[in-house]
Amino acid sequence: MGNVDTSIRIVLVDDENLVRAGLRMILESDPRIEVVGECANGREAMERVDALAPDLVLMDIRMPVMDGLEASQAILKTRPDQKILILTTFNTDEMVLTALKAGVSGFLLKDTPPAELMEAINQVAAGRTMLSESVTKQLIAVAGSRPEGSRRTAALEKLGVLTEREREIAVAIARGYANQEIAGKLFISLATVKTHIGRVLEKLDMENRVQVALCVFESESG
Repeated sequence: MGNVDTSIRIVLVDDENLVRAGLRMILESDPRIEVVGECANGREAMERVDALAPDLVLMDIRMPVMDGLEASQAILKTRPDQKILILTTFNTDEMVLTALKAGVSGFLLKDTPPAELMEAINQVAAGRTMLSESVTKQLIAVAGSRPEGSRRTAALEKLGVLTEREREIAVAIARGYANQEIAGKLFISLATVKTHIGRVLEKLDMENRVQVALCVFESESG
């Protein structure tokens, strides 16, 4: 299955056999990707991830025995660097917000075109995060409707440690822009964008871009 040095080892987690079969066919059309395991529920996912140490877990949310949200939280508690990409129908906002706080690497909808799914997998495997545009818009709407002033205050205080340019970068991340897009919009080099993102993560004491996005969403609530 391609060169071992460049392969992306994936565990598929979905309770529907046909969905897993379809995903496997799509993923393995790329010689750089190897599906090393399949699971029908979150408990199986925890066991397989522990045994196989995959590069990435493609995780559904709604499953029997243990859902994908609980499984993601458990996996990331013991394997904080594990990359998890949620692929879901996305109609329970609170579940998504909880998973973002746990540190998943991204969210995509199940109607995502195969080419976009493949790009997201490559992005996440490379250490970046991925939120589909529709997910980002829904998260912004959810955050904007939340009346919890204390959460908004805490988020604003966190963002207050950033410089004006770093805050611009954080907002751009929350809007779902890739590094190249941020560079173009702010008229700065790609290297400068990467430097700023590193500083933002360090100052906010966060692991990934998704957590930065969530903080921005909460700062805009109320």
